[in-house]
Amino acid sequence: MKIYLIAGEPSGDMLGARLMHALKELAPEAEFAGVGGENMKEEGLKSLFDISDLAVMGLAEVIPSIPKVLRRIRETVADIAAQKPDIVVTIDSWSFSSRVHKALRRQKIKVPQMHYVAPQVWAWKKGRAKTMYKYVDRLLTLFPNEPAYFIPHHLPSDFVGHPVIENTVPETAAEEFCRKSGISPDKRIVLILPGSRHNEVSRLLPVFLEAAALLRQKYADLQFVLPTVKTVEQQVRRMVAENGADDVMIVAGREERNGARAAASAAMAASGTVSLELAIMKIPHIIAYKVAPLTAWLARHLLKIRSVNLPNILMNDSTVPELLQEACTPENVAGEVAKFLDTENAAPRTQFQNKMEELRRLMGAGKINPSRRAAEIVLREINGANASSAALDASITPISAGSDASTTPISAGSDTSAAPHKIPEPAARVAPERLSAPAPRTPEA
Repeated sequence: MKIYLIAGEPSGDMLGARLMHALKELAPEAEFAGVGGENMKEEGLKSLFDISDLAVMGLAEVIPSIPKVLRRIRETVADIAAQKPDIVVTIDSWSFSSRVHKALRRQKIKVPQMHYVAPQVWAWKKGRAKTMYKYVDRLLTLFPNEPAYFIPHHLPSDFVGHPVIENTVPETAAEEFCRKSGISPDKRIVLILPGSRHNEVSRLLPVFLEAAALLRQKYADLQFVLPTVKTVEQQVRRMVAENGADDVMIVAGREERNGARAAASAAMAASGTVSLELAIMKIPHIIAYKVAPLTAWLARHLLKIRSVNLPNILMNDSTVPELLQEACTPENVAGEVAKFLDTENAAPRTQFQNKMEELRRLMGAGKINPSRRAAEIVLREINGANASSAALDASITPISAGSDASTTPISAGSDTSAAPHKIPEPAARVAPERLSAPAPRTPEA
């Protein structure tokens, strides 16, 4: 059994690695090929190429990379044709994934095709839901009301949950990290997380480093730690050195990154999956984002949501401060982070953590295993490749009130009323004052 996986950026790479781990537990004979990052490589994938080639965000930023991306699409499709896998599973990165799926259909390469992580049609370009069925045989979603956007348009869709709730860090991780890193116990750690794309780092890291300098003037007990990934590690190290921020500790390994988060008192982060990861760990943080003016202008006309941050969207509030475009300044970042560090007024920190505990419960943390559920459906799709879609749907038991959410995914036609959390319906458009930046990692062609 050969499974072809495609993850075009670090957040998808993490999902892909967890999916691979679950698949190996359920089907030890499974072989893997495809495209992935460092986490999928650790699970045994030999990536066709480096995913940093695909890690580009925003229309203005994408244009210079188009020739390289088109070449990578052709290479991927040719590799699939040569590998002859039992299934192709693309993970997030719909702008790249969709073109691979379309090319496979156009070239009549007969292989079951699945996409993991629904395009966020509730945020923008709702029309994509009407056309996905032409290129994808089945969709796995992270949030329970997402299948409702796709099922009416003939695309079998299954809610599996968000793997971020699987994050587990040993109780000793924080102490071990500080000991190995030489960080004094009386220091408070503040994370700097400028993103995993080169253009994100270019725009956000200078702001975050200046914000760190301002915070350092106010609080003498802070240690700034910058966890990064291989795709941008060299750029991060160069920019930190050029800034003269010698006291910012850079960590790149998975164990070190996890330890740093376990020990963190607060964080400043690029908007994206990392915010949800921080929220699940109840780490008080702010999110920031800056894009090219053209991309921001497009967002003013396309986005239909009031918040760009998943924890805020899921909780339908503004617990996580969002600093976008013109609001993304060192002074604003430092000011918002300082509220979580103020020892004389602990209310903002306490309120944040209470809200995030509520989010953990809503998302089913500790109760469901999204990666295993996704793996089960991938294997059922392979085994049912010659069966009817209706027969495959019938083989997947939906979640219902009183059922065990750890083993039963929501599938096409099932009732999502008992699901743990919801993306709100995009009924209201973004207020004009919120339209200065797009939802990071949402707009895809």
